[in-house]
Amino acid sequence: MARRRRKALAYQTVTLDGVSYAVVRRSVFDRLCAKAGVDTDAQAPAAEPDTSLSPFDTDRAMLAEKLLRRRKGAGLTQAELARRAQVRVETLNRIERGKTTPDFKTVRKLAVALEAAEKKLV
Repeated sequence: MARRRRKALAYQTVTLDGVSYAVVRRSVFDRLCAKAGVDTDAQAPAAEPDTSLSPFDTDRAMLAEKLLRRRKGAGLTQAELARRAQVRVETLNRIERGKTTPDFKTVRKLAVALEAAEKKLV
């Protein structure tokens, strides 16, 4: 009996605050969810308005807290980290205050710059 050859899955990884995440194309994600029986397009039924933080606000706040903690732990100012990550200081400031959600490219730049700074501490 011939064995089926498995295809390689193209993905990238990013590590934020010691947690590794796999980033795959949306089409691959949708296919995997379909095989697992998970509906990615399902919408929650309308509910009463909630005054608590939305999941996006919570994620934004957690990212801001982790970024601030790691930056200070690495002994960097906002200006230093922004320069190393090649992002604007204003952008970094808004991210650390939880006022904006950065795109993946910006998160990646910040993570790489922080990892380099943390390695120099060791």
